[in-house]
Amino acid sequence: MQYQVILGLLIPFIGTSAGSACVFFMKKTLGESVQKALTGFAAGVMVAASVWSLLIPAMEQAEGMGKWSFLPAFIGFWLGILFLLALDQLIPHLHMFADKAEGPRSRLARTTMMVLAVTIHNLPEGMAVGVVYAGLLAGSAQITAGGALALAIGIAIQNFPEGAIISMPLYAEGKSRRTAFGLGVLSGAVEPVGALLTILAAGLIVPAMPYLLSFAAGAMLYVVVEELIPEMSAGEHSNVGVLMFSLGFTLMMALDVALG
Repeated sequence: MQYQVILGLLIPFIGTSAGSACVFFMKKTLGESVQKALTGFAAGVMVAASVWSLLIPAMEQAEGMGKWSFLPAFIGFWLGILFLLALDQLIPHLHMFADKAEGPRSRLARTTMMVLAVTIHNLPEGMAVGVVYAGLLAGSAQITAGGALALAIGIAIQNFPEGAIISMPLYAEGKSRRTAFGLGVLSGAVEPVGALLTILAAGLIVPAMPYLLSFAAGAMLYVVVEELIPEMSAGEHSNVGVLMFSLGFTLMMALDVALG
């Protein structure tokens, strides 16, 4: 079981690292339509994971509450939204297609704020993987080893293009290939760390598992609505983003049902 958990926590990080390594093999930056496609795909995976891997299990675990079984999911979801909203306001960061940084004023370099934006984005994904594996360790009947693995694989699949999306622009802005790769990997390192901390916290408050599952879902959906959907829809080629969103959604849904 411990081997399964360690592997599950590392799989998403490996996805980000592999994507960041594209900077060593690709000579040019990603085209706008390609970036929109990859962003839409990532958004679709995250939405499906939020529903099938997090919110539905959260309500199933609270089914003893009868008609109020939605309440832990409702509360946890909003806590996740507010948590990401707070990070968004407190940490200076710059989204990929934005000209103006968000958060408090800062003298941080543009590339640093770009990495911080991706790090904020990756944190809820790590928490999602961590809370699912915490449920598996706790013996939750609603979370299976296959379901937890499906979430880890799904996050890793969408992390691969994300790694390329962060490392390639950094290289285009003048960073060396090694530095761009290192910063891309660093942005994904928050995932296994966040996952491990979530497992440790869940071990102390197992009865709060439905709240933690929905908290991760709320945090992920905040990222999708606040960042990914606007990026995939802005300007031309927005239909590419929608189609890839649909592909990511159905792929993650299929993985969760097939492996769960």
